[in-house]
Amino acid sequence: MAVLTYQGSQFMYDNKPVQILSGAIHYFRVVPEYWEDRLLKLKACGFNTVETYVPWNFHEPQPGQYRFEGMADLERFIQIAADVGLYVIVRPSPYICAEWEFGGLPSWLLADDAIRLRCNDEQFLANVDRYYDVLLPKLQPFLSTRGGPIIAMQIENEYGSFGNDASYLKYLRDGMVRRGIDVLLFTSDGPTDHMLQAGSVPGHLATVNFGSGTQGAFAKLRTYQAEEPLMCMEYWNGWFDHWGESHHTRGAEDVAGVFEEMLQERASVNFYMFHGGTNFGFYNGANCQQKNQYEPTITSYDYDSLLSESGEPTAKFHAVRELIARYSGRDMGELVLPESKGTFAYGRVELTEQAELLRQVDNISVPVQRTNPEPMEKLGQDYGFILYQTRISGPRERQELVVQEVHDRALVFVDGQFQGVLERGNDALSVFFEVPEEGADITILVENMGRINYGPYLRDPKGITEGVRHGFQFLFDWTIHCLPLTELSGLQFGERSTDMEGPAFYRGNFQVNEAQDTFLRLDHWTKGVVYVNGFNLGRYWDKGPQKTLYVPAPLLRQGVNEIIVFELHKTTDQAVTFVNKADLG
Repeated sequence: MAVLTYQGSQFMYDNKPVQILSGAIHYFRVVPEYWEDRLLKLKACGFNTVETYVPWNFHEPQPGQYRFEGMADLERFIQIAADVGLYVIVRPSPYICAEWEFGGLPSWLLADDAIRLRCNDEQFLANVDRYYDVLLPKLQPFLSTRGGPIIAMQIENEYGSFGNDASYLKYLRDGMVRRGIDVLLFTSDGPTDHMLQAGSVPGHLATVNFGSGTQGAFAKLRTYQAEEPLMCMEYWNGWFDHWGESHHTRGAEDVAGVFEEMLQERASVNFYMFHGGTNFGFYNGANCQQKNQYEPTITSYDYDSLLSESGEPTAKFHAVRELIARYSGRDMGELVLPESKGTFAYGRVELTEQAELLRQVDNISVPVQRTNPEPMEKLGQDYGFILYQTRISGPRERQELVVQEVHDRALVFVDGQFQGVLERGNDALSVFFEVPEEGADITILVENMGRINYGPYLRDPKGITEGVRHGFQFLFDWTIHCLPLTELSGLQFGERSTDMEGPAFYRGNFQVNEAQDTFLRLDHWTKGVVYVNGFNLGRYWDKGPQKTLYVPAPLLRQGVNEIIVFELHKTTDQAVTFVNKADLG
């Protein structure tokens, strides 16, 4: 039986000293066909461990309905890591942050206003227990105590930055132990007093997360944990981007310098990220540190890490590998990597068909009637868009249409005519209109741009969360269409119209002789979502910084391939271009 333990400040594995050199790879951000490639590159860089979060919302999309196949096949990912010869650290906390939608919590928790998140709340913990009854038995066979690769698991994630409920942390710990998790358990928090005080669990290893300031971070950890091993559980060697910001980069020399400081301290480290991957579909998260500063994360999770979004080694990869070789004393030999298939520019693709959303909404959604414009979660919807329609009598003078609150971005139409955009946290945007004598139809299309994944505003229902007013009068009697956009087969496409404006689906085909990674440019488009062969690649937005969407080769097929673009506004060129290089801004 092999167990990761420690003697004083030294990690021991199978009674031998070990330094954990780990890199984060999220299986849920990488197509399964590439898991082995990324893990082999991690090992070739000199690492001995892979770390991954486990997002609850990815595995239990609806209460009691579980998903562990395809990109959600956690067991297969762990087995490949074992086959490659890597240890595994699993962080299965109910909450993971990770710039992932709702920090990994399932959206259906928000359907019940009484549930309190991430604390000793009976209803919240009942849902955690049901999930853990399914998840943790799947991990048991992979524990090192049973001959598997999992050497450690996390109790909760950066809990000290959220709350101070020690009974909640104890409940999670006890639940893991009761379900047979007998490997080393740990916590990870920022290197500050309040975070370490509230986030640690007595009797278990505390680790810290940081991107610089090694000596100060470890010194703070030492004030709470004098003898145990030093470990940076998240070394932020890059960073993520929000829409409308500049693309974050960090030099390889700087990254290597901070890493060397940890090696000089004989510390263990987990690079966050080694390979970032992609927020495919609607799984990007968002930040909101202050009430009205909502910042959604882009589709790419490249993170400026050691491997690019498409899995290519960067300058950081080579700098870190050189340091590992020097400090470990290992002869790592010539760098041998899995053969790359390269990238290919499939060129320009005309989108020759279109389908207007407002005219076809009944083809892809069943309407429901509500007195109030309910948010998504109350209707059992998780991601995507939601459409609200009502009729208002007239005549009425010109007044403002007020949405309380819009989460996160709304397109407003009166009698089918576009009136403007309302956007969360942007008070500069407003919509005014008068109502003719015969009355008017009001339509509001709301986009969920990603639930908040970190901070005090974690509870983040989507759609219209309170009500709609014309002036000071609330409007009632709504028809609502849920539009998760997971099933588009009901759309009826026709020939395109060059003057089309407003939310619409555009479809085209392109030929592939040999499937290779490629990148999709949408230079003449405004904002929307792209599907290739039915797979949701994620969001695009002309405000940047991201200019291309990554299309992994396994999503393509030899012969004819389909592309559908759901555009919210308009395009000046009804075509897209596949190029052979990423452009993240």
